[in-house]
Amino acid sequence: MQRDRACDEVTRPPMTTHTATAFAPASVGNVGVGFDILGHALAGPGDTVTARRIDAREVRVDAIRGTVTDLPRDVERNTAARAVAGLHRALDLPFGIALEIDKGIALGSGMGGSAASASAALVAANALLDAPLAIDALYPFALDGESAASGGRHGDNIGPQLLGGLVLATADRLVKVPVPRRLWCALVHPHCVVETRRAREALRGAYAIGDFVPQSANLALVLAGCYRDDLDLIRAGLSDVLVEPRRAPLVPGFAAVKQAALDAGALGASISGAGPSVFGWFDGEAAARAALAPMQAAFAAAGLDSDPVVGPVDAPCARVVSRA
Repeated sequence: MQRDRACDEVTRPPMTTHTATAFAPASVGNVGVGFDILGHALAGPGDTVTARRIDAREVRVDAIRGTVTDLPRDVERNTAARAVAGLHRALDLPFGIALEIDKGIALGSGMGGSAASASAALVAANALLDAPLAIDALYPFALDGESAASGGRHGDNIGPQLLGGLVLATADRLVKVPVPRRLWCALVHPHCVVETRRAREALRGAYAIGDFVPQSANLALVLAGCYRDDLDLIRAGLSDVLVEPRRAPLVPGFAAVKQAALDAGALGASISGAGPSVFGWFDGEAAARAALAPMQAAFAAAGLDSDPVVGPVDAPCARVVSRA
């Protein structure tokens, strides 16, 4: 599996670490055409988790701070703790791990908030090990953690958070997809909440087999465009015809926001993850930044304030930011 060397290097401390703090970025899940299997990291917002060695052989949550503070501290219900507990059991560690979580991503935002806590916690906990695991070996434990919030094991947010950039995340492996350097993302997060479980409920019901053909074709075009550095192929494929129509009613003003992105030159635009955030891919930083104002204006017309995020699709991975 192709990996970013920097993502591996941060997990190899030269001596025993007693406390480590890691940051995991927000992410765009699904990327429209890759439901539950394709995602990319976002530069800017993210979650930070500090892991500390303790004598008791247990995993616990000592503090939760930031944008969300009322998360459960129960190990099985907290995404960060559940992920680390899985790692702790698998390695039969002779010490315990206490976690402090600083949330920088709002829950129900469609920006991978629950996954980011799990990713940051695992990267921090991994740094405490005398023989840290390769970053992709953390993937199954991260899926365990994500399932605490979403009820399912899908890696479209976990994958890009662990590896950075655009990642194809299957049930048992991560594949980093090359991204054209000039590919940038503009995302707007409206001040409303769409719960992941509710968004998944919207997908219940029958699908005609013919519905999958154009969606599969679009996913193939996007991946081929990334591998061939061909934005025309990406533009031809970046359209969600399967999931977006069922989730669009959950996002106030979605049609107008998407159209604003397309009018501003987006190669394609859709719902980020379960929503309500909306993203677009653009040819270059200037185009992406110019699209933010009209996208926010469209949300404002629907009565919603919003926050903008802009950055390259090939954004950095989760990383250790301090250790002691």
